[in-house]
Amino acid sequence: MAQKREPIEYADASPEVRAVYDDIMATRKIDWVNNFWKVLAHDPPTLRRIWSNIKDVMGPGALDPLVKEMIYVAVSASNGCRYCIASHGAAARHKGMTEAQYSEMLAIVGLANETNRLVTALDVAVDDRFR
Repeated sequence: MAQKREPIEYADASPEVRAVYDDIMATRKIDWVNNFWKVLAHDPPTLRRIWSNIKDVMGPGALDPLVKEMIYVAVSASNGCRYCIASHGAAARHKGMTEAQYSEMLAIVGLANETNRLVTALDVAVDDRFR
């Protein structure tokens, strides 16, 4: 089992970590840093890399910001990540996700997981028309 690491608070962070925390707060227009980042701060290169990736992937692009957050919640639900479900669920709600959308999305996640397992177990060949 992985060793539990305590979050590194801003006051206790190195200048390198504080710089990432400052960027997180400025980019998200918030006045706090969540525990995910505070725990990643034990490894500053990973903290910096993951934050950079998140800014790139979750930033402006071809997909609407709400769609991106809902996809993140759907994948997190499939992976069983309670923290990410809570974090990105809150972000999706902030971006306008309704409870009806949340429920429908979870129904799709459940359906996809069920049918994916059936297709895998039955070794169903991909139809030529889908290629």
